[in-house]
Amino acid sequence: MKARKYFILISTITVVSILLIALVWPGILWSFILVAPLVLMGVFDMLQKNHTIRRNFPLIGRFRYVLESVRPEIMQYFVETDTEGRPLNRILRSLIYRRAKKVNDTEPFGTQMNLYHSGYEWMEHSMYAKQNPQEIGKFPRLVIGGADCKQPYSTSLLNISAMSFGSLSTNAVMALNKGAKMGNFAHNTGEGGISPYHLKHGGDLIWQVGTGYFGCRNNDGTFNEETYRDNAIRPEVKMIEIKLSQGAKPGHGGILPASKNTEEIAAIRHVEPGVAVHSPPSHSAFSDPIEFMYFIKKLRDLSGGKPVGFKLCIGRRQEFMDFCEAMISTGIKPDFITVDGGEGGTGAAPVEFSNSMGMPLREGLVFVHDTLRGFNLRKDIKVIVAGKIITGFHIARALALGADACNSARAMMLSIGCIQALQCNNNTCPVGVATQNKALVRGLDVEDKSKRAHNYHDATIHSFLELIAAAGLDSPKDLRREHINKRAGMYNILTYDEIYPTVEEGCLLEIETIPDNYQKFFKLTRMR
Repeated sequence: MKARKYFILISTITVVSILLIALVWPGILWSFILVAPLVLMGVFDMLQKNHTIRRNFPLIGRFRYVLESVRPEIMQYFVETDTEGRPLNRILRSLIYRRAKKVNDTEPFGTQMNLYHSGYEWMEHSMYAKQNPQEIGKFPRLVIGGADCKQPYSTSLLNISAMSFGSLSTNAVMALNKGAKMGNFAHNTGEGGISPYHLKHGGDLIWQVGTGYFGCRNNDGTFNEETYRDNAIRPEVKMIEIKLSQGAKPGHGGILPASKNTEEIAAIRHVEPGVAVHSPPSHSAFSDPIEFMYFIKKLRDLSGGKPVGFKLCIGRRQEFMDFCEAMISTGIKPDFITVDGGEGGTGAAPVEFSNSMGMPLREGLVFVHDTLRGFNLRKDIKVIVAGKIITGFHIARALALGADACNSARAMMLSIGCIQALQCNNNTCPVGVATQNKALVRGLDVEDKSKRAHNYHDATIHSFLELIAAAGLDSPKDLRREHINKRAGMYNILTYDEIYPTVEEGCLLEIETIPDNYQKFFKLTRMR
């Protein structure tokens, strides 16, 4: 290779030249402080066998890896337009930051969106817009708790989605929890269990119980009733959520990298420190829909009657219908169901699962809402959604499609300082949000960031209520699929009730009234 020959030639000439000059000017020998390491690095590049580029292009080949290491930052700050960034574009990120800092969140000169691009969505406004409901009274609340629930919980329409201590830092957990306390909204613990940092500021908790049963597990990883009861009856715990799957990696258990599994985190989760922790892909406490319903009842009873629900990303639709049939046959119903979309975020996930597994949020939400209606269960169960809920419009769209409330993870992370550095799985988050590196965590100020989480929540709910008022509606409960439009082509505009026709209440209980798009699932049931 010419590059190798040039390196050897230039290195030889440089070293010989320095030695010759040193005969008349010995001071030049100090230049070896700079030259010697470069020459040695180049020689090492030629001798090593792991990196072909460095072997073929000694020394200069290293620049490729330097540029690659800062590629996300180069793309984010110098290449991407305001509408191109992924997973959240610059417009959304800037909106979160401005609302969190309580500064001007308006935009000049009109929209940057392509209104004629297929997929563009908008909400219908009314000629008879209402006064902003927030100016009339408090933010609207949602009461969660069915007939068997003894301690119903009144929650905000926007809450913090599941993120574990371990994935998030101590200061990030405390900032989010204190923000939730200030804004009277809920903080989902994630499957990592309840840490002291979730309890320090007294924010309302939704305790997530995952397949690893962290915080309520035996040494062999099975469910432990006693430790569950001890945590479930805590006054901070308002609801319990059984995690079946999550949108970013449905069918795959949670992943805690070894670098993040400190002794403290291991003690909270009852696992070995310093090793990667992979939650099982499914639960060991139940093996079929009937057993699952009785597990829900057990958790509700052990908690003293608090709301118990489950979270899932829709996969095989037949399996969710089996859940509904089990609810009817046992008479046991969850108090809520959280629907996660395939676009949901996570600290670490296999690429194939993140990109190619799980139903997207809108389709998943519509299916859950319509199926519950079809089995005449919807009136008894609240539906919460998660998956790129960022703005007031995202909340309005979700409620129009059938949700009762929303959870948000990445927006809440950005509100406390996340810069979308995409280093969550490496323990190197530069802003101390998704890392266990104490030097990085120290930079995240809990007092300041908790106020920002509170500000973002309030501003986003306010924006949502302004949309409700502009649509001429008296309440978020009045939102329907017909209020949201979607461009399906240059000359084709559909409302969401045309894209997703609502099923009739109870239509799945009688053979004669089963809609065509559900017929195949009942045929599959007969074939099994």
